[in-house]
Amino acid sequence: MNPRERRAARHQPPNPDPDAGAAPRPRRRKAPITVEQVIDTALDVVATEGYEALTMRRLAGALDTGPASLYAHVVNKADLDELLIGRLCAELVLPEPDPAAWRDQVRGVCAQMRDQYLKYPGISRAALAMAPTDLEIVRVSEGMLAILLVGGVAPQAAAWAIDALFLYVAGYCLEMSIARRRSTQDDAAWVLDRDELLRRFTALPAETFPHTTRHAAELTAGEGHDRFDFTLDLMVDGLARR
Repeated sequence: MNPRERRAARHQPPNPDPDAGAAPRPRRRKAPITVEQVIDTALDVVATEGYEALTMRRLAGALDTGPASLYAHVVNKADLDELLIGRLCAELVLPEPDPAAWRDQVRGVCAQMRDQYLKYPGISRAALAMAPTDLEIVRVSEGMLAILLVGGVAPQAAAWAIDALFLYVAGYCLEMSIARRRSTQDDAAWVLDRDELLRRFTALPAETFPHTTRHAAELTAGEGHDRFDFTLDLMVDGLARR
């Protein structure tokens, strides 16, 4: 089902209940569900339980309804994913493209996207392999394209750069979410412990791993989002040199 069909299907009446006439089911909510409620509730589930916990059945339970009733608003999980990423993109503030500040503007938009993703553990997975039609997602892509073009980046390079930048942001946030989840496990708490990782590297046999042991401090360096900023600088500076 293509995006146009998904959008149209969301407004179609639900399929007839195949269990009509069967024994009464447990009473469900009578208040109608809206798409906004679906998105709000899905984000609540992700914020408290992580993206991996978000299934149509789990979402239906949180809404106090049956899974089938969701399909009057959301066609499938891929459609839900696009709605969620669209909601996060709606929070991004896009600057007026400035040829004198375009590099900082690109970094700023990417940092905003990173911060939105990190509020909801693992949600950046939903942005991967997506062919978006949500207008908020397209708005952000349009804004990034405008910034790159005003900065003198060639159209083809700008188009591919948007993909590369957003893919990096999504991958970075997904790894951060996975590392944070693993760090809660007793046998993997060292994942986010720089000192422990440094000890493990320096304890390696130097004759086998001469560079790793010699540069263990550099390999484990960085606080906060230092590595994120470093990689964005590499990408943006590379575009500027083109």
